Amino acid sequence: MRHKTIEEYIETICVLEQRNGRAQTGMIASRMGVKPPSITEMLQKLEREGLIHYESYNGAILTAAGKKIARELMQKHRVIADLLEILGIDPELAEIDACQIEHHVSPATLKQLEEFVEFVRNDSDTTEIVRRFRSTCQDKKVNNRAMKDTV
Repeated sequence: MRHKTIEEYIETICVLEQRNGRAQTGMIASRMGVKPPSITEMLQKLEREGLIHYESYNGAILTAAGKKIARELMQKHRVIADLLEILGIDPELAEIDACQIEHHVSPATLKQLEEFVEFVRNDSDTTEIVRRFRSTCQDKKVNNRAMKDTV
């Protein structure tokens, strides 16, 4: 499994490149909360590994290999976020949690999660079970709040 930090850089560069044409050091630093000298060091490492093209003062763009990793990461993220939303997690929280989980999921686990998400979406019986599960969770929240209010 790739190092989490490298994956975070690849994702950040991908997003900034899509938005601005390239990912400048200052933009990466701002988005990741890391000091620019650390960014420069990592960008040089990513370039040595063939994942980006980097020019001082111009920023970075992903190579074909970097784009492949970015696509894989985005797919992981989407599957995990979709699963969390199916379970009734608020979409905003699902996105945040997916960002963390995606770096720790094996390809075999991801494949199974992907199969499950697709199955749930296409099977009416499972859709009903998920609806009932979410309703039960909601009922528990309401009951827990009511109990706290009476104490």
